[in-house]
Amino acid sequence: MAAQTVASTTDSTPTSSVDLGPAAALSCRECGHRVPLGPVFACEECFGPLEIAYDFSSYDAEELRKRIEAGPANIWRYAPLLPVPADVADKPNINPGWTKLVQADNLARELGVDAGKLFVKDDSGNPTHSFKDRVVAQAIEAARAFGFTTLSCSSTGNLAGAVGAAAARAGFRSCVFIPHDLEQGKVVMAAVYGGELVGIEGNYDDVNRFCSELIGDPAGEGWGFVNVNLRPYYAEGSKTLAYEICEQLGWRLPDQLVVPIASGSQLTKIDKGLQELIRLGLVEDRPYKIFGAQAEGCSPVSVAYKAGHDVVRPQKPNTIAKSLAIGNPADGPYVLDIARRTGGAVEDVNDEQVVDAIRLLARTEGIFAETAGGVTVGVTRKLIENGLLDPTLTTVVLNTGDGLKTLDAVADTGLSATIRPTLESFRDAGLG
Repeated sequence: MAAQTVASTTDSTPTSSVDLGPAAALSCRECGHRVPLGPVFACEECFGPLEIAYDFSSYDAEELRKRIEAGPANIWRYAPLLPVPADVADKPNINPGWTKLVQADNLARELGVDAGKLFVKDDSGNPTHSFKDRVVAQAIEAARAFGFTTLSCSSTGNLAGAVGAAAARAGFRSCVFIPHDLEQGKVVMAAVYGGELVGIEGNYDDVNRFCSELIGDPAGEGWGFVNVNLRPYYAEGSKTLAYEICEQLGWRLPDQLVVPIASGSQLTKIDKGLQELIRLGLVEDRPYKIFGAQAEGCSPVSVAYKAGHDVVRPQKPNTIAKSLAIGNPADGPYVLDIARRTGGAVEDVNDEQVVDAIRLLARTEGIFAETAGGVTVGVTRKLIENGLLDPTLTTVVLNTGDGLKTLDAVADTGLSATIRPTLESFRDAGLG
């Protein structure tokens, strides 16, 4: 299965009256069959996943670069490359993106990476403190275009909060579904926006199956499920990570990226974004490697990669990295394709290594990552130790969320000492 890159319209491309900018049609990732833009996610010919095909044929690289650089400091600077109307920046949205790319020299020294070569893309700076704000911002625009009145999703936590916030801002009703045993911090953050939050007995895969059933029921009429019937549009938000990283590196491709894997969509869309930048002439075409990162307690893609398989066998999740705990990842096979095509790999770390990596990143760079960030940093360290990641090349590691959402993972962290308010007590504690 080859990764889809930029697609342009042809005479046979179906037309649509929906205004979603350069988006021309939906195209099957498997067989290439095209259909007009709409709230569908599976190919009617082969049941393969649909994604956005674009018409970028009129763009000039230099003019496009100037247009992007003059745009707002959020994802809408890339509106010419996304399925959104030209006036998207004027609509009520949470406007995520343009988060920090931190040159992580302190972490680099700890990991044995050359100075100036290691960067952390810190997406905890988004409005609800995770990268999910990017994909939901995209889905909101599709929901508007298709006339939906309720915004919904199945979520491992971060997405629920992003949907709640974006729906509140845009004036949509929201009703989101989560596993019943989610971290309390994520439950509170999803509920505070005033939408309906429903716990489902079971894991994320059970939640997702329920949502798929609800879409086909009259009770789901008028509902836009951002990661189901709006998935082709929603997923495009992850491309903006690729765009930002390259622009923040001075319009250069990184040599290596380490990306967490939940459904696998983020990794596949980052690759798509890099390929689009190459096709459009915005960056020099040269090799790059993409590495996938999973928690050992939910590592179906890593297991398949190491076994040399093309099929990903589902697992029952059992890990503290609940935001990555998708046992049957929809984009798993495509992640395998990309890792192998680019010369990368897929690796996993256990929960203890995740916690150690969270503390390492906080101690060295002042970035408090959630468990998914602990997975990427931990896998980066493991890849270097195993000789799979080159410490002399420019490497970008993704932190996709804020550690305040997963405090339980580091709950044993606390006071260094408790003293009386005297210098004597301070010295007796060995602090002076």
